Amino acid sequence: MKRNPLAINRHFFVAAVIFLSVQNLLAQEMDYKRSSLHLVLIGSDMFPRQEVVLKSWDNYPFPDKYNHHAVSSKVMNPSMYEVTPEDRAAFKGKSESFAETLLREYIEESSGGLFGRETEDMPIRINKYIAEQKLAHQLVAKWFNRDAQGKFNMQLIQERGFYNATDLDAKVAAGQARGLAALGDAGEELINYTFVVFSQLKFVENEPVARMVFEQAQVEALALPLPVLQEKAMKVAQSTYDRMKEGYSVWTKSWLYKLRWDEEIANTFYTELWNDPKAFEESDIFQLEYLGRDEATTLVTFSLQEKRSEEKVIDISTVRNVDKVFSKLQKSNDVFKPKVPVLTAEPIAAKIGMKEGLNGGETFEVLELFEDPLTHLQKYRAIGRVVVEKDKVWDNRYNAGEPIENQAEGTLDRTFFNGSKRVQPGMLLRLVR
Repeated sequence: MKRNPLAINRHFFVAAVIFLSVQNLLAQEMDYKRSSLHLVLIGSDMFPRQEVVLKSWDNYPFPDKYNHHAVSSKVMNPSMYEVTPEDRAAFKGKSESFAETLLREYIEESSGGLFGRETEDMPIRINKYIAEQKLAHQLVAKWFNRDAQGKFNMQLIQERGFYNATDLDAKVAAGQARGLAALGDAGEELINYTFVVFSQLKFVENEPVARMVFEQAQVEALALPLPVLQEKAMKVAQSTYDRMKEGYSVWTKSWLYKLRWDEEIANTFYTELWNDPKAFEESDIFQLEYLGRDEATTLVTFSLQEKRSEEKVIDISTVRNVDKVFSKLQKSNDVFKPKVPVLTAEPIAAKIGMKEGLNGGETFEVLELFEDPLTHLQKYRAIGRVVVEKDKVWDNRYNAGEPIENQAEGTLDRTFFNGSKRVQPGMLLRLVR
C-alpha cells in the first residue's frame, strides 16, 4: 500500500491547495508574480562564426526581471525532427509569413529557399522537441527540487516565495496566524508563471547586401544627365556602401510557451505522483501551451571610431537582438509582462529602459499592495498610471560585455516617468502599451 504523501508534507499540501483554490475565486484580482524563465536556442548552420555565437548565447545576460529556471534541455537541433505533410495538415495556428525585404530575399536565395518552409514548420518541430525531451516534466521537477532518486521537496518553492517578499509583504504576513510561512507557501502559485522561450538566430554578412545596393546606385548615378550630378551620386553611393558593408545583420525569431499548472494538475501531482517516480515520468498531465511568436532584426557594424573585432560585433548582435524580441513578446503577451518596482517617487523613476524596448511615451499602470480583508492574502491593485518621459530613458542595453554601470558620467542610470501623485517607492509598474 502506498504511503499517503500528505503524511509526509501535509503542511505544504494543505497550504498549496487552499491557496490555489482561493486564488481561482479571486482570479479577477491583480497578483504580483515574478515569472520564471527557461531559454532554448534553436541551432542553425547559418552562423558565420558558430562557436562565437554559441559563446555569446551561453554568456547572454539573463533577463533580471525573471527567475532563472534553467533545465538540461537548452539547445534544439531542428534537423532531428522531421515534418511530414500529415504533421502540417494536423497543425493548427501556423505563424504568418514574414514581410519580404531585400535582405530576406538575399537570405532566401543564399539558403536555397529553405527559410520560408523552416519558419512554417518550426512550431511543429518545437512541439516534437518538447514531447521528446519531456520539457514540461523537467520544469516541474526543478520546481520541486527533484533529486536523483526521484524524490521531491519544497525548498525552491519556499525560496521563490520568500524572494518575492518585500518588507511590506513581511510586515503583513507577520500579523497572520501562520506568520512568515505563508510567504513561502505562496511561492507555489508562481509555478503557473513559468515560461520557455525558443529562439532562432540567423546571421548574414552585410557586405553582399551592401554591394547589391551599391551596384544599383551606380547604375542610377550613371543615368543622371550631368557629370557633376553623377559624381555627387557616386560619392553618396560609395559612402553608403562603406558604412553598410562591415559587420552583420542578425534576425531573431522567438516562440513563447507557458507551463500549464492549475488546481487539478496540482492535486493530481500531490496525491498520485509525489511518491511514485515512475508514475511521474509516465504522466501526460504536464504540458506547455503556445502563446505567440515574434521577430526582431539588428544591424551591427564595425565601429569606425573604435575598431571592433568580428567576435565583438557578433556578441553585440546576438544579445541586443534577443533583448529586442523579448521586449516584443512582453508587449504582446500580458501574462509575460514583467513588473518593476518604483525606485523613487519625486521624481518617479524605475530601473527599466531601452533593453526592455522603451523609447519614451509608453504607459505603465501603478500597482499598490493591499491585504484582502477576507483571505488576508496580499494582492496588487492598479491605483493610477504613469508615462515614460521622452528624453529620460535609461540606455541599459548590453555593449559587448561592458557593465552597464561603466557609463560616462552624467548619463542616466534609470528611466523617469510623469503621472500619478500617489506613487510611492516599492509600488510596482506594469506596462500597459
